[in-house]
Amino acid sequence: MSVIEITNLQKIYNPKKIPVHALNGINLSIEEGEFTAIVGPSGSGKSTLLNMIGGLDEPTEGKVIINGVDISTLSGRQLIDFRLKNIGFVFQNYSLLPVLTARENVEFIMQLQGRKKLEYKQRAEQLLEEVGLAERMDNRPSHLSGGQQQRVAVARALASKPKFILADEPTANLDSHSTNELLEMMLKLNQEENMTFIFSTHDQRVIDKARRVVSIVDGKIEEDIFTSNTVDLKESHEN
Repeated sequence: MSVIEITNLQKIYNPKKIPVHALNGINLSIEEGEFTAIVGPSGSGKSTLLNMIGGLDEPTEGKVIINGVDISTLSGRQLIDFRLKNIGFVFQNYSLLPVLTARENVEFIMQLQGRKKLEYKQRAEQLLEEVGLAERMDNRPSHLSGGQQQRVAVARALASKPKFILADEPTANLDSHSTNELLEMMLKLNQEENMTFIFSTHDQRVIDKARRVVSIVDGKIEEDIFTSNTVDLKESHEN
């Protein structure tokens, strides 16, 4: 089942002065349960594409349809509500609120959804346990490593029970050990809960784990490959 349908997506910056074609006619379908990497050199348009899928920027032309909804037709308030219910975001700079603990950062998204206190507290604890931070729930971001902060960001992204996760260069600030742990955790969520992950990345470590690799050059899809990656989590831990 398609979660995302993108048709003739174009984004032109500075159209009245010196136009920059960030996206130039993208057509793409993402199915439920995919673990997909969108790759390309700097300036290729991969982050712009993620921003379009996430409703963080408006297309110049074309459509982004998520679960049958053309998000370009939504008002500002409707789009905020739609993102809150359907899309989880993970950014390279973590984007955690520094004055809140790990637990409170995860709870915050559910408070915005209007969930009951007991429900969001229990879910925050459950998610932080799943990402291996049961002992660090009450630490603020400044007292967590980069890898731990990114795990909190993943837990926060999952808190709203989204249809899919958009991860924009999530490993850019992480060392090899933290990157491997983060990717194994995401793969586990993908395989055990059928969570859909879409990465924007130039990190070969992420690309090597992806089951689909979409290459973008100059705002166009140059290659779209389904890989042979069907990682067995038990084997990956044993090796």
